[in-house]
Amino acid sequence: MEKRIRVVMIGADRRVHGGVSAVVNNYYQAGLNDKVGLIYIGTMIDGSKGRKLLKAMMAFFHFLLVLPWMQILHVNMAADASFYRKQVFIKTAVRFNKRIVIHEHGGDFNGFYYERSGVAAQKGIRATLNMADRFIVLSKQWADFFRPLVSEEKLMVLENAIAIPPEGKRDHTGQAILFLGRLCREKGIGELLSAMPLLVESLPEVRLYLGGVWEDNVLAEQAKALGDLVTWLGWIDDDEKKRWMEECSIFVLPSYFEGQPVSLLEAMAAGMAVVSTAVGGIPQIIESGINGLLVEPGAVPSLTDGLKRLLLDEQLRENYGRAARERIIKDYDMAHRVEELVKIYERLKGEGNE
Repeated sequence: MEKRIRVVMIGADRRVHGGVSAVVNNYYQAGLNDKVGLIYIGTMIDGSKGRKLLKAMMAFFHFLLVLPWMQILHVNMAADASFYRKQVFIKTAVRFNKRIVIHEHGGDFNGFYYERSGVAAQKGIRATLNMADRFIVLSKQWADFFRPLVSEEKLMVLENAIAIPPEGKRDHTGQAILFLGRLCREKGIGELLSAMPLLVESLPEVRLYLGGVWEDNVLAEQAKALGDLVTWLGWIDDDEKKRWMEECSIFVLPSYFEGQPVSLLEAMAAGMAVVSTAVGGIPQIIESGINGLLVEPGAVPSLTDGLKRLLLDEQLRENYGRAARERIIKDYDMAHRVEELVKIYERLKGEGNE
């Protein structure tokens, strides 16, 4: 019997509060480590700059120890610091003649490349991205963005996926709104907090629950000033997440940019009515007016109107929630996605020298 493909995967530590760690944990839950010889190395952890630097150094040392025995390097990458951190690992793998998969998760790579990088830096970014044998993006929209930067034959779409719960919501009567993710301006938290006083004028029962870690003290104070209209839950684990998705009728994600958010997939799979923005890979998941609502990013009136429309109509919440769950069941089951990823590894192994 042929030995399993040996893969070293790098990305944010699996305990980090963020999308990449959620994706990787979903891979493990779906049994990727049973299908390939997988070693995962976390290159970043939450905390101080010193703690992050130490983690990166230890990760690279671990990487050097295992790389000679591996066939494929799978890099989970975002923009800015994540790119430059992973660049070192990619260049090292090239020297060892390993097959490389770059899996781009970042929602603001366009800002990183076109706004925060000069001409020389852009050239270096393109060179690094093209060191990949396969370059994976999360949506057709992101494939269009990267097509001028990465060779066409390397580029492919592999959407995020999740483990789907056995049943969806049954109770859509409440007027509670749930947000899960990084509590920062880029996630549209400022607009969301500004919308709440407008909503409560005509909907006195409306409440907002925020699950995540504050990254902006000004926003945290703004939320606190709204009193019991807004409740901060802190970072919640999977069991708490399930409970709050049952407690709340609407899930909101008013981001300025996204890759393809796992939290949105989870909320839709739970049968929640969702309001989000038409950015990144989100329009590939939500068909506005069918299985959710898409609103304009950075616009308080648009967000307020979208939330109010759902808050005023229980039947619409139920209809959208049911359609959302059906959408995820059809196309975003993690078991299927793992099989697709293993096939990518198998093709790369066949193209390699080992």
